[in-house]
Amino acid sequence: MLRELVNKLSDPIISFPLVTIGFYFMLKYYKIVGTKKFAYWTTALLIPITTWFLADPNFFSIIKTPDNIPIIILLLLVGFVTWFAIHKAAENDTRIEAGLCPIEATPENREKVWSWPNLVYTELFAMIACTAFLVVWAIIFKAPLEESANPTWAPNPAKAPWYFLGLQEMLVYFDPWMAGVVLPGLIVAGLIAVPYIDTNPKGNGYFTFKERKMAITAFLYGWLVLWVYLIIVGVFLRGPNWTFYGPFEFWDFHKVVASFNVNLSEIIWIKMLGVGLPKNLVVREIFGIILSIAYISIIPPWAAKATKAGRELFLNLGATRYYIFMFLVLMMTSLPIKMILRWLFSLKYIVALPEWELNL
Repeated sequence: MLRELVNKLSDPIISFPLVTIGFYFMLKYYKIVGTKKFAYWTTALLIPITTWFLADPNFFSIIKTPDNIPIIILLLLVGFVTWFAIHKAAENDTRIEAGLCPIEATPENREKVWSWPNLVYTELFAMIACTAFLVVWAIIFKAPLEESANPTWAPNPAKAPWYFLGLQEMLVYFDPWMAGVVLPGLIVAGLIAVPYIDTNPKGNGYFTFKERKMAITAFLYGWLVLWVYLIIVGVFLRGPNWTFYGPFEFWDFHKVVASFNVNLSEIIWIKMLGVGLPKNLVVREIFGIILSIAYISIIPPWAAKATKAGRELFLNLGATRYYIFMFLVLMMTSLPIKMILRWLFSLKYIVALPEWELNL
């Protein structure tokens, strides 16, 4: 019964909102999350939960594959580094609120050293340790090599390298050129642009969250929720035929999931208005075109006037940087919006113009 519940909660329809809510509470209560006590209790809870998961043969068969073991190590490191940054930010914000300087500015931490030999020696030892680890790894575990490529046979599931599985997951909701080129490009460009858009000088050289909430929240949401989460789904929860499987569910190659998706134009013209699709392409997709343009052009000025957060952003960033930031945010949030529309209304495309290779 409990395993069935876990399988149900792991479905992206439920797990994505849960991850988003968890992300919100992580940042809202970051001073609690960043304490060592929280880390100890979380670790203490994860040990028996992990043991219970590993006792399941279906879950263990997925985890033990040679391709997935390094990914698990990387995910653990991502979790630790994220907590460590929150921990340091919580400590500094508490000190700043008390009228003290950040830890990095204290006399014992302010001393400067030369890159050579201090930093170079540290990097050298780190490279040696990584090389030794990889050599031992290669000796203990066999390389996951498969047979030569056969054009008459494709593996099922056919998965990209793990770092592209987030993009492959986007293909479920977007047209290939959107999921593979436009959205990833905008997300990466947005993550790079955040420090230049938010020119707040505070937070330079020390950990903080309170003084850089906008930049840190936007960056972490794009990284943890819209990238790392999708990789986890693609690696561990997508099986044959790219069908969703819970962590305790057997990967049955004969599993069939009924899927019937419709475009916005079909919903409006056929279902709501009861007429056929117009032959003119623009007229056929006019509702989706208007909605897409309104999404980009109306929300930024409305937020700058009608919301407190929008007004503060506009005053702090200025008009140019504000509209660039809002455009990047709207493009980033189009992914969860499209996911929700697919789950709730089986909506495939808002604008469907395959004749022009334009599907949104």
